[in-house]
Amino acid sequence: MAQNGSQSDHLETLDRDLGRFLTLERATAYMARPMVGPSVGFIFILLAGLLAALSFGQASNTLIIIIVAVFGAYMALNIGANDVANNMGPAVGANALTMGGAIAIAAVFESAGAFIAGADVVSTVATGIIAPEAMANSTTFIWAMMAALVSAALWVNLATWIGAPVSTTHAVVGGVVGSGIAGAGVMAVNWENMIAIAASWVISPVMGGVIAAGCLWFIKARIIYQDDKITAARKWVPVLVGIMAGTFAAYLAVKGLGHVIKISLNLAMLIGLAFGVVTWLIMVPVIRRQSAGLENRNKSLKVLFGAPLVLSAALLSFAHGANDVANAVGPLAAIVQVAKSGSITSDVSIPFWVMCIGALGISFGLFLFGPKLIRVVGSQITKLNPMRAYCVALSAAITVIAASWLGLPVSSTHIAVGAIFGVGFFREWDAERRLKKSQELTSGPKIAPEERRRRKLVRRSHVLTIGAAWVFTVPAAAVLSMIIFFLLSSFGGSL
Repeated sequence: MAQNGSQSDHLETLDRDLGRFLTLERATAYMARPMVGPSVGFIFILLAGLLAALSFGQASNTLIIIIVAVFGAYMALNIGANDVANNMGPAVGANALTMGGAIAIAAVFESAGAFIAGADVVSTVATGIIAPEAMANSTTFIWAMMAALVSAALWVNLATWIGAPVSTTHAVVGGVVGSGIAGAGVMAVNWENMIAIAASWVISPVMGGVIAAGCLWFIKARIIYQDDKITAARKWVPVLVGIMAGTFAAYLAVKGLGHVIKISLNLAMLIGLAFGVVTWLIMVPVIRRQSAGLENRNKSLKVLFGAPLVLSAALLSFAHGANDVANAVGPLAAIVQVAKSGSITSDVSIPFWVMCIGALGISFGLFLFGPKLIRVVGSQITKLNPMRAYCVALSAAITVIAASWLGLPVSSTHIAVGAIFGVGFFREWDAERRLKKSQELTSGPKIAPEERRRRKLVRRSHVLTIGAAWVFTVPAAAVLSMIIFFLLSSFGGSL
């Protein structure tokens, strides 16, 4: 009996141990899934350092270049995780794109925008904010650029971790300003450029919101509120698609073909006009076929705006890649230039391997960490359908394109969120206007303030949260960059 009891105790002990093992195994598997993204991201960062080592060759500054390339890749991943969600969120939130389709389209067009049209904005970040000649020597300039990149990467990563919607452009520009002041004083900063950039931070979200609201007003007035919605859509949807295609063609003519042959602004506008007209003519029979047999109601219109929304999202991704690659590799490009030449110059060339790190890093960041934020942007600010999402994407694309055309590193976060707010507030205004008109016709009772509050179509909490994050990012990145610069200059010594 004692032996049987001993065997029973032994079996119970084995069962408990096995249970603990299975629990540990399940916990390990659960923890391993969230670690897949960071692990793949870490591998990409290491490969970026290896690419820098192979591309830069044997030199005394190779280690510095490798370190900066690593932080550039790290920053690019954060940009992909944050900013690209603003481009694809509306299309996914409107159910015009699946998550997989959105990621695939964004990866292709983000990379294309960075490679084809990203060099102008990279030059602005690299030398347009800090006057290179104001630095005491090349070593000081390299430490300043490195501090700006490291501070921006750390701040964006921290903000992402706590769920704060910050602008990566704000972080980089703030970092460059902070390290420039620390390295050469207040006069080292090109305040004229900074004023223009800061003004664009205010103007761009307002412009995005106004254009998006105007686009939605046009769709409502010319299509949704018409008695025969399908006939109106057959007339105006091809026009809207033509406008979008023409804008893209004009931009690509200047930024893409401009690297091969010189194209004036007037010629680019003519190219855009021609491309827009051709697209309009092509879309007329396409929309006619798509609309055949559709019922005369708003739900049917969503089908017609599906393809234009996908195309506009692709356009926005292209523009974002052209504009925001500067945040990742602008300081890296400046450091590579100084390390190669040994002197500080305002003329910064962008090596192909540097652009590769920025473009691929943005795409990897989107693929690994972007889906969660895409859902947030697509559904938590205001309710989107294909028509509203199309207005957001088209407005943001036009605004980002205009900013990149001018070489200004504006925030795509500001523009896209501003466009979403513009659509939401216009919906509130339109609903209020129609309600007042209905009350005047029926002489009905006025709506109580509580009922009006429930009718709000934009979450006010997001307005305050996003506004606070936008204001705080620049000084926070600047202060962090100053601290990092002093540490680098104190312990890094002379290169």
